[in-house]
Amino acid sequence: MSLPTSPASALDRHARPLRNLRVSVTDRCNLRCAYCMPEEEYAWLAKDRILTFEEISRLVDAFASVGVDRVRLTGGEPLLRRDLDRLVALIAAKPAIRDIAMTTNAITLPDHAAALRAAGLGRLTISLDTLDAERYRALTRRDDLSRALAGVDAARDAGFTGTKLNTVVMRGVNDDELARLLAFGRERSIEVRFIEYMDVGGATHWSMDKVVSRTEMLERIASDMGAVETLETEGTGTSAAPADRYRLADGTVFGIIASTTRPFCGTCDRSRLTCDGQWYLCLYAAKGIDLAGPLRAGASSDELAARILGRWVERDDRGAEARLAAPRTPLDVSELRDDPHLEMHTRGG
Repeated sequence: MSLPTSPASALDRHARPLRNLRVSVTDRCNLRCAYCMPEEEYAWLAKDRILTFEEISRLVDAFASVGVDRVRLTGGEPLLRRDLDRLVALIAAKPAIRDIAMTTNAITLPDHAAALRAAGLGRLTISLDTLDAERYRALTRRDDLSRALAGVDAARDAGFTGTKLNTVVMRGVNDDELARLLAFGRERSIEVRFIEYMDVGGATHWSMDKVVSRTEMLERIASDMGAVETLETEGTGTSAAPADRYRLADGTVFGIIASTTRPFCGTCDRSRLTCDGQWYLCLYAAKGIDLAGPLRAGASSDELAARILGRWVERDDRGAEARLAAPRTPLDVSELRDDPHLEMHTRGG
């Protein structure tokens, strides 16, 4: 199989390019958020299966050769992976990678922000679902709100700009904090992005009645904060970002990711690499594609790239749209323990 002559030629069956790779560096997390890890016990991936930084770097090279130019480091909580700045430096040194970002809960960010910035990390997205300490404790089963807020400030102090704040909105849990979170973001020049509660992996307590839709969020924000102006979506065509963006009269810009009620499958250029080298073409995919096996068996860079390209051009996934058309009950805990790759914290969210 000949490789594409340009990144634009790596298109799937819906003409979606292979551009945006989310790399999970660990399946572990220091929080136990109700919408992601609500159970008491989890099955973890074996340590000897976890990719080294050099192995991840080789796979990123293979992805870059067929079109990927954006990498986001995820987890679990990526900052639990020791010396993560070393991986950032390896990826940042690749000319084909135009953007390297990371999603974090920010709890340990004060200890790492400066080193990550110096290594070449371009952007941060911080997950924060509430500004209320008691509610944070109930949501995460940890008493770490003050540390998370310190992490937000550490990002600014380290020189990061364009930081986003992601908030999963759940009915009866934190849906009364929209205005407060927007004010928090405005004060720190951070764009808040509200995310509809999704039926994914470990969301074993998910139900549709807990979902606050994009329409309802906009109505509440307008009621509390005044008129909302719709902005153009970031990016264009099949490279568009998933968030619909809006602006308030005071200039505050925010986004809403309506991944449950208005999926963005038609423009999705994302795929996910787990920390043990399984490649998922869709967040909702039942099975991944093994890249660790060929890598460790001595496959060349061209062979890895050909394997990636061959699967991408056959990609037909529209998982979120399928869920919307035929909602299902959440996965059973026994299913998740039998296959940890079904967990959102394993495949990188």
